[in-house]
Amino acid sequence: MKWKLTRRFLGSVVTIVVIVGVVNTIILFSLLIYKSMNNFETDEGSAENFSRNFSQYIALQHDKPMVNEKGLEKLRELNAWIQFLNNNGDQVAAFYTPENLQKKYSPIEVVQTYKYQEVDGKTTVFIGEAHHFTYLIGIKNQKIDRYVFTYDYGQVLKNINIVLLLILTVDIFIALIVGFIFGKRLTGPLHILIDGIHQLRERRFKKMPIPHGVYEDVFRNMNELSLKLDQYEKERNQLDQMREEWISNVSHDMKTPLASIHGYAELMQDSAKDLTEEELHEYTSIINRQSKYMSDLIDDLNLTMRLRNKKLPLLLEDVDIIGFIREMTINLLNDPQFGNRNVEFVANVDKAVHKVDKKLLKRAIVNFINNALVHNNEKVFVRIQIDKVYPHCGQEQKSNNISTASAFHTQITIADNGRGISSKDMDQVFERYYRGTNTTSTHGTGLGMAIARDIILAHNGTVDLKSSENKGTTITILL
Repeated sequence: MKWKLTRRFLGSVVTIVVIVGVVNTIILFSLLIYKSMNNFETDEGSAENFSRNFSQYIALQHDKPMVNEKGLEKLRELNAWIQFLNNNGDQVAAFYTPENLQKKYSPIEVVQTYKYQEVDGKTTVFIGEAHHFTYLIGIKNQKIDRYVFTYDYGQVLKNINIVLLLILTVDIFIALIVGFIFGKRLTGPLHILIDGIHQLRERRFKKMPIPHGVYEDVFRNMNELSLKLDQYEKERNQLDQMREEWISNVSHDMKTPLASIHGYAELMQDSAKDLTEEELHEYTSIINRQSKYMSDLIDDLNLTMRLRNKKLPLLLEDVDIIGFIREMTINLLNDPQFGNRNVEFVANVDKAVHKVDKKLLKRAIVNFINNALVHNNEKVFVRIQIDKVYPHCGQEQKSNNISTASAFHTQITIADNGRGISSKDMDQVFERYYRGTNTTSTHGTGLGMAIARDIILAHNGTVDLKSSENKGTTITILL
């Protein structure tokens, strides 16, 4: 791939050079042909035309050529002279000629004078004919010059082909050198980029050095993509591990009640006649209890999955949180299991109305309170407190509040002075199917805290947990 890109780049450069060379050659030849067919208005071309057309200013007077006034004026304007010769080459008339100009010419001398400017280095001589007389016009102008070339067409064309081939070869060689240098600089980062893409495909997320230039943004975006994919890969691995552990734990807890149900069912089937009424009642109670546990576990699994995937619609209604939690606390203390527990309810707010799903929110709050009571001894003190929390001036952020009073948040605090949670368990308290290491209670399905947290989040609220071993636990809910 590396050399393939380089070859393509060099091929493009060479192709461009060849095309440009061919086009330039065609244009050059076209100009030369056009110039040969249409004489450009150069000084030399104008003087040639002037000399050939000068016969219009010449007339015969007593069989001698004479130049009229207009012709003499033209000669003066061009700083020119004119000399008339008869058929023998003798001068018969002259105007403005230099003193040292010869008066008689042989045919070869006329040719020599015309071709090689043998008058002086500043004068170019042109030849014309009028009234059977030959005239020489000399124009003194350093800008006008004449060169005589003798060449063989075949050899010239051969030389031109050689020169063009040489130029084309040199151009291609230069294009290869320049193209290789620039191609290396341009395609070098692409090679690194392609290697980086291969690494991403192989799930090797390596940060690439960012070069300066046109590829800087591309490499920066690639590094950000690599970082994101690395995070997603780690999260996916973590989720896979959690899922495997979760399935393993769920399978284990499902097997235990199933084993009890299966065992007692077989015992009742095989020894139905020998069992007393009390034994039958005990066995059926165990089967009923274990089947209810399995049913609760399946319901909790379904609920937590629907909450996490936001597939559970909330039946929202206006609820006064103060009266709602006060009634919940009273019902809890009326339960014989917790009737003698030390539970205090404090409301520093007269009224706080929020749109909530009463059934789900009650489950979340009761779960947090039950955890404080169930996982500690009977002397534990539990305080349930409700406050208004105003955003700090200058620090107000977009609120998650679903209250009709948008100026404040409602804070629900459930605190106990129990055994607390160990630091190694803190990060996993809200994980599904997790039980802390400092509790021996096996009550419930192990999904309570995860479900409670997901219910609060579904209400656009937040949950904060703080705990210290042997000092207690505080759960703060913000609506």
